[in-house]
Amino acid sequence: MSIDFNKIPSPCYVIDETLLRNNLQLIKQVKEASGSDILVAFKAFSNWGFFPIFKEYGFGASASSLNEARLAFEELGVKAHTYSPAYEKKSIQDILKYSSHISFNSIDQCRKYSKMAHDHGVSIGLRVNPEFSDSPYDIYNPCKPGSRFGVTAEQLGDQIPPGVEGFHFHALFEADSFALERLLAVFLSKFSKFLPKLKWVNMGGGHLITQKGYDADHLIRVLTDFKKKYSVEIILEPGSAFTYQTGYLISTILDIVENNGIKTAILDVSFTCHMPDCLEMPYKPVILGATEERAEKPTYRMGGICCLAGDYMGDWSFDKELKPGDKIIFEDMIHYTTVKTTMFNGVTHPSFGIWSEKSGFRLIKEFNYQDYKNRLS
Repeated sequence: MSIDFNKIPSPCYVIDETLLRNNLQLIKQVKEASGSDILVAFKAFSNWGFFPIFKEYGFGASASSLNEARLAFEELGVKAHTYSPAYEKKSIQDILKYSSHISFNSIDQCRKYSKMAHDHGVSIGLRVNPEFSDSPYDIYNPCKPGSRFGVTAEQLGDQIPPGVEGFHFHALFEADSFALERLLAVFLSKFSKFLPKLKWVNMGGGHLITQKGYDADHLIRVLTDFKKKYSVEIILEPGSAFTYQTGYLISTILDIVENNGIKTAILDVSFTCHMPDCLEMPYKPVILGATEERAEKPTYRMGGICCLAGDYMGDWSFDKELKPGDKIIFEDMIHYTTVKTTMFNGVTHPSFGIWSEKSGFRLIKEFNYQDYKNRLS
């Protein structure tokens, strides 16, 4: 471990630059070897203070709103591949200004805005729903029965709407290349007849390319075979992969309380405000230097700083008793975390920073009272 956590202010999200560059380089290699376009999904990571590093690797961006599309244009220097469940008349013109591709969620939305998109020179896509997903979590399954996402094969019938140049589907969650292969088999069984009419297929996100053990060579074969057979451009927009296992949330113990035999370390961060996926999925994060509960070791629940009764998780065991002032380091707290934070309760928002082997810690963004105040009025 190269990071000196004692030199970093608490609370703070910190990215290890070496780990980030390792991920970016691997994804770039897959991009080049497969001949595919791989996009940074802003819904998973949009901390633009880090974009100068991303720019070195030549990635595009995917957006889900006007704000994300504008951020891609202004800070990453690219026009976005944009998708939203629906577009508003008041913002569609600006979205098109910042987009190179736009995918519509329904045939009605496509009919409503396709001429406008065409007039702006934006490539038009339609999100389709293969009605199949390997996702183990309903909250991240866009293909479950009753889903509001995409057009099914039955709804599409035998014709695609005029002007449509691409299909966009998204059905994976932190999946491997074999899950994509299974998904493609279903997609092709339902939509392959339309591929000769298309220029591109966006295979969405959920491709955890940078996870240890991921078979990148298999992914490259799957993508190149698909491209060779159907002569379409392939687009991927993995969310987690770019910043997976690249950083931490650093917190400090403020107090330790005990109730009914349970010791809780009260932290200067909040699961509700700063690690919401832990409660939404839910999942238990990894703490550096801690283990699962062991009877022979000092054991603690972790308690957040906000007033919500459920703002806690547990239990973890440590080699020695904890005390106020000790650092608690949550691992892998960058993707789909920093973008979801809130200022509920007016709780201090963690800073953002980067750690470099050469130059040490550099603060990217620090939050203050005005950030909280200006959000609300």
